[in-house]
Amino acid sequence: MSLTDPNTVIFDDVAYDASSLSKEAMGHVANLQVTDRKIAETEQDLAILRTARMAYASALRAALPKKAIG
Repeated sequence: MSLTDPNTVIFDDVAYDASSLSKEAMGHVANLQVTDRKIAETEQDLAILRTARMAYASALRAALPKKAIG
């Protein structure tokens, strides 16, 4: 879903005049925008967490004794 300009809504590769959409449809547009933004934020958070996990794993490898049991 995309808003190329304030007057056009693009959904499923079809452009719609925003002024012709019902309040219900515009509510769904707003909900999709919020959801898309939250997904992007969550993907960024996940990338940060994966990077942190790699750093913690690396630090743990360095802190472990060189000789393992068994």
